[in-house]
Amino acid sequence: MLPFNKNLQPFARELRKNPTEAERQLWGKIRRKQLNGYQFYRQKNIGNFIVDFYCPAARLVIEVDGGQHYAVPGRAEDQKRDDHLADLGLTVIRFSDREIFQNMEGVLENILRFL
Repeated sequence: MLPFNKNLQPFARELRKNPTEAERQLWGKIRRKQLNGYQFYRQKNIGNFIVDFYCPAARLVIEVDGGQHYAVPGRAEDQKRDDHLADLGLTVIRFSDREIFQNMEGVLENILRFL
């Protein structure tokens, strides 16, 4: 069982209620075991982080990144987060909002490589 911070539960719930447009579009393609029968969860609390999407069977975390993730402070925080998740035995893959909007099929093909 993965560790989680119960204090983050209200924040995760709020994030589920208010997804970004890119998260909403990707969720529409991977929810309800649409992707090769794999179950995904969104805004999953893992450790001290809330990840965008998580597939427990593949131990796969999917992050959808907006512009703030490409500034130096954002990249540093993302690296720290990815390293922590990797220490838990998870694989993290990241997609930009733009990739989701412009190349959904390519994004889904990339995800399938990790399942």
